[in-house]
Amino acid sequence: MRNCFVFIIASLVLSTLLCKPVLAEDNASWLDGFQLGGYSSAGITLQRDQEAEAAINEVSLLLTWANDSRFSFFGEFELERPLAWNDDERFSRKEGHFDLERFYFDYNLSEKLNFRAGRFLTPNSRWNLLHAPPLVWTTSRPLATTQLFPTATNGVMLHGAIPLEKGAFEYKLFGELLEDSEQDDEELQFENVRGLRLSLKNQSDIGISILSFREQGLNATSYRMLGLDIVTTIKNVEVSAEAFQRFKNNNRDGGSGAYLQTAVPLNSLGLADWYWISRLETFQRPNDRSSERWLVGATWRVKPTQLLKLEFTGGSESLPESPRGFSASFALFF
Repeated sequence: MRNCFVFIIASLVLSTLLCKPVLAEDNASWLDGFQLGGYSSAGITLQRDQEAEAAINEVSLLLTWANDSRFSFFGEFELERPLAWNDDERFSRKEGHFDLERFYFDYNLSEKLNFRAGRFLTPNSRWNLLHAPPLVWTTSRPLATTQLFPTATNGVMLHGAIPLEKGAFEYKLFGELLEDSEQDDEELQFENVRGLRLSLKNQSDIGISILSFREQGLNATSYRMLGLDIVTTIKNVEVSAEAFQRFKNNNRDGGSGAYLQTAVPLNSLGLADWYWISRLETFQRPNDRSSERWLVGATWRVKPTQLLKLEFTGGSESLPESPRGFSASFALFF
């Protein structure tokens, strides 16, 4: 469980100060602006090197607030793996824990400038920003998007979009103000996070990010990281890719990772709303051997808010974060 209550309280105080004058002028109840939704996924995994497993992967609630003022709020509260089953332990709830994924307030300063304070997803990876199972094609997540950088940041951000003739130019400048006081045992720990993301959105979506941070541990090391990402469509085929390179302060290699993924519609075969998914990825942590992964599978868009995913994953050595074998999952928004 990530405990960020001090930062949340500070954000609440800030939000109250910002929105108080607006609320005084508006007779409508502030409760009218709240909306509640969420998403969930469940699946089975037949691992090549371990026992079969089935689990409810997560249940996430999304809470938003907005009205005609300059102020808005977003929160994501997640219960991870509330129920799991495998051949050894049968049904188990021991892995279940609460996660505060996002909790932030936005204040619109102008048409092209917004201020954000709270806990937000670190915006240096397109996959990290999407991350919700109903929004991504595969059950498994590329290793490079989980093992090289902090996936969330407690801090502040200036962000906005500048309209162009065909598309928009977006920017995000952010920095950490508060570390997580509690973290999962398996979770990598980072501090002093600062970064910038620039992206160009038109027929393609192209992004570049620069990040600096310190990875905690026995050999706490500071890193700088460059990230590139793109998603585009070529003859109805969605092509997406990301690449990351970390550097230590002495400019030596600090780890790297990349993936290339395609989603091919199968309508021509009479399979409406089915997509053939393939992915190649590589990943290397400092002082470790390079790990490779390949993935092939099919995803059925049952409804705009529901996905059924079937996939086979293979590659080099067994990794707990990316098991080899067959997996199937169902994800939905509610």
